[in-house]
Amino acid sequence: MNRVRSKIHADKAHQAGYTGRGITAAVLDTGICLHPDYRDRIVLFRDFVNGERECYDDASHGSHVSGILGGDGRCLNGKYRGIAPECRIIHLKVLDRFGRGKVEHLLAGINWVIENRETYKIRIMNISAGASREDQESIRLVNAVERAWDAGLTVVVAAGNMGPGEGTVTVPGNSRKVITVGSSDDFRSRCGSGKAAYSGQGPTSSCVCKPELVAPGTGIVSCAASWQKSGYYQVKSGTSMAAPVVSGCVALLFSAAPGLTNVEAKMELKKACVDLGLPFNRQGWGMPDLEILLRLGK
Repeated sequence: MNRVRSKIHADKAHQAGYTGRGITAAVLDTGICLHPDYRDRIVLFRDFVNGERECYDDASHGSHVSGILGGDGRCLNGKYRGIAPECRIIHLKVLDRFGRGKVEHLLAGINWVIENRETYKIRIMNISAGASREDQESIRLVNAVERAWDAGLTVVVAAGNMGPGEGTVTVPGNSRKVITVGSSDDFRSRCGSGKAAYSGQGPTSSCVCKPELVAPGTGIVSCAASWQKSGYYQVKSGTSMAAPVVSGCVALLFSAAPGLTNVEAKMELKKACVDLGLPFNRQGWGMPDLEILLRLGK
């Protein structure tokens, strides 16, 4: 994560006082453990899979994603600090211990965020999951994230690991409204699937260019769910890791300019991206630079 912070200038943002304080993000994933890096900022946990009441993560994915977004890195003197280390986290478990999810669970989680956004002052919804096929079930997911967007939530979704061919962005990342995030460095290594160049690419079946932008997603160090047994941090790769980098950037943007709408935040991200020289359907606008986004040079 220290490599990620360097690439997008997160340390400069933190030094300038932008840490995501006061901003609440909802993470829909496999669950969250009570990791020291963020346990004091977990506002609420809901389990739509097994109905448990206490925080847990039986797949480790959700804890890792949450650490990228909002971990403060205290377990190793800030070395593996997340992008928005003072943001509040609401975690909704919608994926099982294998990282798989039923559409009904995802829909329940999305609808819960829509219904409770004002009560908990939720500004951001991160979904590091997706379906590989466009069918009637998956169309319901697209409709749900677009309802969330229309309700004012900034929805950030992973592009999926089905790439590198055209038309491989997963659902609901194919929505024209949400912010879809690919991996900027999938060529560096191999994803958990065992293949390089995994990041999902557009265009979608509706000829929408995707993803909107990319962020580091390969070899990312973040919070481990089994921290009490095997160490505080672990390494994971995938667009699942890239999406919370962008969610964290949005949290910092909202902490700097709380009056922005989700549409305005999306446009600010577009203007603050650095062109990596990749094809448009591979990188979108490019990779966000917080120094530009937060106008730290002015």
